[in-house]
Amino acid sequence: MVNRHEALGLSDETVLEMYRTMLLARRLDERMWLLNRSGKIPFVISCQGQEAAQVGAAFALDRTKDYVLPYYRDVGLVLAFGMTARELMLASFARAEDPNSGGRQMPGHFGMKKNRIVTGSSPVTTQVPHAVGFALAAKLEKKDFVALVTFGEGSSNQGDFHEGANFAGVHKLPVIFLCENNQYAISVPLKKQLACERVSDRAAGYGMPGFTVDGNDPLEVYEAVKAAADRARKGEGPTLIEAVTIRLTSHSSDDDDRAYRDPEEAKKAREKDPIPRFARYLKETKVLTEEKDKKIQEEIMRIVDDATEYAEKAPYANPEDALKYVYAE
Repeated sequence: MVNRHEALGLSDETVLEMYRTMLLARRLDERMWLLNRSGKIPFVISCQGQEAAQVGAAFALDRTKDYVLPYYRDVGLVLAFGMTARELMLASFARAEDPNSGGRQMPGHFGMKKNRIVTGSSPVTTQVPHAVGFALAAKLEKKDFVALVTFGEGSSNQGDFHEGANFAGVHKLPVIFLCENNQYAISVPLKKQLACERVSDRAAGYGMPGFTVDGNDPLEVYEAVKAAADRARKGEGPTLIEAVTIRLTSHSSDDDDRAYRDPEEAKKAREKDPIPRFARYLKETKVLTEEKDKKIQEEIMRIVDDATEYAEKAPYANPEDALKYVYAE
């Protein structure tokens, strides 16, 4: 019998790399929460529960030429696109070497030109029209790349999403809209956000296909994003994908979700955790053994420890550099 990943054209080595990336994102995030609670870093906005959607999407793209416009939870996506654990920790500690902003911006505002990770802006959803602009450039300049933009379901209610989706649909642009639906726009549950059943239902209004997939399954997300990228490269236009995920933490380190979230619902969400679920699949298919898993876990903790130690010792930016890149030199 052909395994699911083999049927998708993925090797054992590739799905193991997906697992490693998901696990690294989780362990980095967990460490950042500990550092925040001990007063060492100012802010965390968590990827926990959404790693499968992020990593599955990243692996479906051509990471040598496609562009990603991530939103603030996308630790797994930017790791897959070449950002390192050290670089993410440097951003969390707001150090001078932070490649995203030189220590100026809040954590979670990713940007790295050499890896085609396009800088995010603080107002939510502004990355959507930016992604559409990149896709327009690809079409006008006849360049072979796809733009993938991610956002939460709360962002799908913002004007930026609707304007971007409409423009992309009209002009048949090579852009993929990936909604990581974690069921909560900060404290507002999904049922109070949408009058339609699914975020993907909105696609029809913009003349593009819309799909809802299990965002806790990296292979299902991979398949949907790969099909969308293939469509985009053929000139068939944009796709809206809704990956239904879970949020295992509060909205951010400044939030306490016990004020608005049913403890029973939060407990049930933990049962859908994508990382142990993917590990089970890899063990069932003999790709991963207990011994290999232990080695991977230990290797990842060494990476996290190294990143923490490096970033904590790294210098802050010089005060006189505060206006660098703001005004023309």
